[in-house]
Amino acid sequence: MVRLSSEILALAVGLLPQLVQGAGLNTAAVAKGKLYFGTATDNPELTDTAYVTQLNNTDDFGQITPGNSQKWDTIEPTQNTFSYTKGDVIANLAKANGQKLRCHNLVWHSQLPSWVTSGTWTNATLLAAMKNHITNVVTHYKGDCYAWDVVNEALNEDGSYRESIWYTTIGPAYLPIAFATAAAADPNVKLYYNDYNIEYSGSKATGALNIVKLIQSYGVKIDGVGLQGHFIVGSTPSQSSQASTMAAYTALGVEVAITELDIRMTLPSTDALLAQQKTDYSGTVAACVATKNCVGVTIWDWTDKYSWVPSTFSGQGAACPWDENYVKKPAYTGILTALGGTATSSTTTSAVSSTSSTSTTTSSGSSATGVAHWGQCGGSGWTGGKTCASGYTCTYFNDYYSQCL
Repeated sequence: MVRLSSEILALAVGLLPQLVQGAGLNTAAVAKGKLYFGTATDNPELTDTAYVTQLNNTDDFGQITPGNSQKWDTIEPTQNTFSYTKGDVIANLAKANGQKLRCHNLVWHSQLPSWVTSGTWTNATLLAAMKNHITNVVTHYKGDCYAWDVVNEALNEDGSYRESIWYTTIGPAYLPIAFATAAAADPNVKLYYNDYNIEYSGSKATGALNIVKLIQSYGVKIDGVGLQGHFIVGSTPSQSSQASTMAAYTALGVEVAITELDIRMTLPSTDALLAQQKTDYSGTVAACVATKNCVGVTIWDWTDKYSWVPSTFSGQGAACPWDENYVKKPAYTGILTALGGTATSSTTTSAVSSTSSTSTTTSSGSSATGVAHWGQCGGSGWTGGKTCASGYTCTYFNDYYSQCL
């Protein structure tokens, strides 16, 4: 039996009322016919026990994306020497939880090791290196990934091709060749083109549409377009605009997904900014809900504590649905509402109902078959359900909180 230290247990008990709220975002997304609601994560935060508790909560997260550990500089730091340790940690975590894994990414202009960026290449030698990398990585993770972001961010803002080492050495054919190589290594995995600022109509979205057509013109498989969704509070494209753009992609016979959603604000955070952020998150998720072949939504980490935004955009942050203390923000409720669920507040237990479900979850976290895994089942003043669903036990933490574990 593993015993937690008193310090870790105290921390976990202090956070559990905020971290565990019964039915959540993934439950609601699946009830709406989507495959998942998920989050990105990265290896450094996996040492944070309270963080991992929520990451493992499949009521909220049915899918995980490795933020950095499958990128080229991590996996192939020297030519033809592959290191999968970090990526495997996240892949194994997702597998243990029964969560889908969106694998990210195979070909990108950034986070390349120096042997790639400083090498002396010809068309033939760079193609060989690219195909070798893709074949090794996709083969290693064969059967683990729902999808691969095969090519990431190949476009400039005007829709022209980015002057990456891939484009300048190989030309646009590197895209269909990359997709064909990935398909050969794992014929069953979904293959995506992934980019930002392609969520609304304009030159860059047109460029993304042209990439899909290019790959298809080679007779090569492309299954989806990933819309990253790195937005700014108050400047997020409208729900109708996003839905219209998604429809343009799906009209080409591919699925779409929101792959890296966060909505940042100029700090400090205020009630007005949080309210607008809630609206922006809700509209974006609702666009996916309204699009038949939008399969799911991934947020780019779930807590402000580990967001990439503050270190990248000076003076900006607070981009995630949970704050840095793991408390749900109004954005959480906005997402849940867009997915057809309801919540009494941004930090209280949510409710989701579905005609396809075997039981109906109430705002107290109870159901016809008992309180769900992770739900509250007791404590001073608790008036909700006190019997856990089959397989779980109501576990006492303190006089104010017991939980189904």
